[in-house]
Amino acid sequence: MKKLFLSSLFTNVANLFVTYASCDLKGKQVTFIPTAAKHEKVDFFVKSGKKALEKAGLVVDELDISTATSSEISCKLQKTDFIYISGGNTFFLLQELKRSGADKMIREQVESGKFYIGESAGIIILSPNIEYVTQMDNPKAALNLLTFDALNLIPFYPLPHRNSFPFKKTVEKIIAKYESDLPLIPISNSQAIFVEDDSVKIVFQRIG
Repeated sequence: MKKLFLSSLFTNVANLFVTYASCDLKGKQVTFIPTAAKHEKVDFFVKSGKKALEKAGLVVDELDISTATSSEISCKLQKTDFIYISGGNTFFLLQELKRSGADKMIREQVESGKFYIGESAGIIILSPNIEYVTQMDNPKAALNLLTFDALNLIPFYPLPHRNSFPFKKTVEKIIAKYESDLPLIPISNSQAIFVEDDSVKIVFQRIG
C-alpha cells in the first residue's frame, strides 16, 4: 500500500500528518533527507521540519544523500519506518538522488508500503518530470543532471506554495503555462496532499 503525505511547508501541517499517519508514532524512526537545501540561503524549514517530527514522537535520523555512500543510503532506507525529504532546490535534489541511486531505492521502499513524507522539493521529485518548476528553482544548481525525468511515484504534478510569499506570482505563472497540459495540483503552505494507493485527498490545516 502506497502512503504519501505531501506538503509545501511541513511545520504548518504537521498535525494533519499525525492524523493521517493513523498509528502510534512514538519511538518510530524517520530518515530525514535535507539535501535539497544544502546550497540554499534560506533553509529555516529544515530545522522546523525536524522539530515538528520530533514533537510528533519520531526519532529523526538525518541522511545527506550527496555525501553518503550507496550502502549507507540503502541500509538507512531499509531500516527506517518513514522517509522524509525536505525542501530546497528540486534540480539539485534530483541530481543527487540519481547520482547516488537513492531514487531507485526510495521508489522501491515507497512502492512496498513505506510511508513517505515530502516537503516542497521533496514532493515535486515524485512527479513524472520536474521541468515544470524551472521558474521556481534554478536548474543551474544541477549541472550534472542530464534529464528532468523524476521518480514517477505519482501521476500528477504537485505545485507547492500557492498564494505564499515569495512564490505567489511564480506559482501562478507555472499554472498559466502548464495547466492545460499537465494535471497540476497546487497547494498552499496550509494544505497537504494525502495519497493512499490510488486515492488522492487535499487536506487543509485550519489555523486558530
